[in-house]
Amino acid sequence: MNIDDIARQALAFRTELDALKERIAPTDFGWYPYGTLDNFHILTLLLQGERRDLLDFVGDAPIVDIGAADGDTAFFMERLGCRADVVDYAPTNFNGCRGVRALKAELGSRVDIREVDLDARFDLPGERYGLAFFLGILYHLKNPLGALESLARNTRHALVSTRIVRYNLAPDASPGDHVNRSRVELQSVPLAYLVDTCETNGDATNFWMFSDAGLRRALDRTGWDVLDYITLGNTEASDPATAAGDERAFCFVRSRHFG
Repeated sequence: MNIDDIARQALAFRTELDALKERIAPTDFGWYPYGTLDNFHILTLLLQGERRDLLDFVGDAPIVDIGAADGDTAFFMERLGCRADVVDYAPTNFNGCRGVRALKAELGSRVDIREVDLDARFDLPGERYGLAFFLGILYHLKNPLGALESLARNTRHALVSTRIVRYNLAPDASPGDHVNRSRVELQSVPLAYLVDTCETNGDATNFWMFSDAGLRRALDRTGWDVLDYITLGNTEASDPATAAGDERAFCFVRSRHFG
């Protein structure tokens, strides 16, 4: 199935899920506030050539949605006929995984929900996967290289997105601490910037933000071939701290472990 058709169906499925979430109306937790199914529109920009027929790269293997929020993507892929697993961890999930479990019950879904502390040890449960959705998770992990390496051993293809940076400071930021004494261009250097506890959105679960060159090298060193790659957002002066400086890399990668 072509990615354009998949994206249109994802939009319709989001409308269905939104109505379902409104009907469930939980009082003891809130739904994840960002539309993860919107990522399928971005995939229409990312995927090129034969890779636009995304389901051909899944085959008969299951898919896995890692860091799944409320599981919207996994439930959608199940709707398309895929076997799907969710891998998340209640202590770091937005609502303690109560959202994904509530939706599974209401949908009568067979999606398998696996709770794994990806920071403690990045081990994917179950059989090998044809495709992993690993979107918006990498910069929240303490050991991103270990995660990418483990993922490559268990998954033939992956869709990966993460926040990247071109500068260590925003243009109007005032250098002050012993690390950021001046504004430095990082894009062409293969590195990852370690953010301070509250540097990004006041969120201590943010850790490593790669430069463009750093992400490409990290993927290569951990066993991945990059098939498609785009960046979106502030592609001129991204930084690790501000909303205006948000830049995201999206890539479709193939593991070298599968020959």
